[in-house]
Amino acid sequence: MSIPRPDGAPGAWFEDGFGITPELLRRVMSAALSKGGNDCDLYFEHAASTSVRLSDGKVNAAGTHVDLGMGVRVVVGDQVGFAFTEELTPAAMMAAAATAAEIAEHGDPRTVAAPVAVRVTDWSPVLEPWDQVDMATRVKMIRDWEQRAFARDSRIARVESSMADAAMVVMIVRPDGRLVEDWRPMTRGHITATAIVGEQRESSGANVAGRAGLEFYDSARQGRLVDQAIDRTVFLLDAGKPPAGEMPVVLAAGPSAILLHEAIGHGMEADFNRKGTSIYADKLNKRIADKDVVIVDDGTVPHTRGAVNVDDEGNAGQRTVLVEGGVLRTYMHDEISARHYGVAPTGSGRREGFRSPPIPRMRATIMENGPHDPQDIIRSVKRGIYCQTFSNGQVHIGGGDFAFYMKTGFLIEDGKLTRPIKDVNIIGNGPQALERIDMVGNDMIIDEGGWTCGKNGQSVPVSQGMPTVRVAKLNVGGMG
Repeated sequence: MSIPRPDGAPGAWFEDGFGITPELLRRVMSAALSKGGNDCDLYFEHAASTSVRLSDGKVNAAGTHVDLGMGVRVVVGDQVGFAFTEELTPAAMMAAAATAAEIAEHGDPRTVAAPVAVRVTDWSPVLEPWDQVDMATRVKMIRDWEQRAFARDSRIARVESSMADAAMVVMIVRPDGRLVEDWRPMTRGHITATAIVGEQRESSGANVAGRAGLEFYDSARQGRLVDQAIDRTVFLLDAGKPPAGEMPVVLAAGPSAILLHEAIGHGMEADFNRKGTSIYADKLNKRIADKDVVIVDDGTVPHTRGAVNVDDEGNAGQRTVLVEGGVLRTYMHDEISARHYGVAPTGSGRREGFRSPPIPRMRATIMENGPHDPQDIIRSVKRGIYCQTFSNGQVHIGGGDFAFYMKTGFLIEDGKLTRPIKDVNIIGNGPQALERIDMVGNDMIIDEGGWTCGKNGQSVPVSQGMPTVRVAKLNVGGMG
């Protein structure tokens, strides 16, 4: 099941389907601001998703899910009153507004403008919507992935393949009368493979994700998905552990950007800085990296998982330059932090859904290209490691300390990739690692995996990308 794209004027989806008229919206907003408040938003959401999973040649799971509701947020300074309802009735919405309004206590009622629809740029147009794709088409696709995976290598003993798709319509209403309606597609394909040789068993996988319809799965992307899953799995059969110690680390273009996202990106979200808990809180307009380092957080990269037509406060998606020439220029702002710093919001206010208020979040966090040839970067290292893929990690936002688990990579010896390595802990400090980046490649790749970011109990889809970079030294765990 999926939700078809709205064809009418912005706002018509919820008015036609649920009777939510501009006058009702104004009444609910007025109730939310009846005791005052600096700001308010109404956030409506109607979402539907479908998933199917294949294992051992059989469909072992399939399902659909539908969600519907609205959230009301009232802001007083940096304090938030929030309530939600799963019933889109006037009584339920007015009750939620009254609950959220309690944060304002005894202020004067605010004047609310009549809602006027605003059109937004669509960064993820869909050619083949999921509501027009039957389950048989989905099953055939993932069955083909399974068969191609087995055909790739005789050592593959088991394959699991799955895909999920979703569509969501949201409507955001603000006191100044802005009404924004946004249609948000999503899909994700995944393969996990297991290889067995004698007593050795290894498993790995790959996934692809984006804001698109069925056209996302062209032959090239499906081929990459299968090839990556099998290549990563059989790679582990011959991989070992590197020597331990502090050494140069080369991060491969693309998937290594998980380290950029976690160890560095979170520290540039404005709420952590406004509260003084980020190590970057006093670093605005100061040099924090080499002059070749440029980091952006971009909601306008078409069809990426982190693409944002509008954020969840109704602000347009945009490209935000965080680090320019090694200098920290700004943070990722929602409305609250933007008022605190006296700047414009960056379209970074995001929420998991109508049951949660928005907070500053990443979208597609990218380190842009530098001047160096990737092969020159590898040749510059006498003894170190080359990291290709990571699985998980832990980060302390305040201090920036991190520990990541590198899944696959290579030992670098005398400027060449030699022995394959796996399952290695990489330990360091995010800001310090950023300072130690001394070579930036010209081969930036935005990873197309289905990344999800967690913060304050909320999960949102994100993307990330980077070129090959050299970190002068990091602590590498392994066997001596």
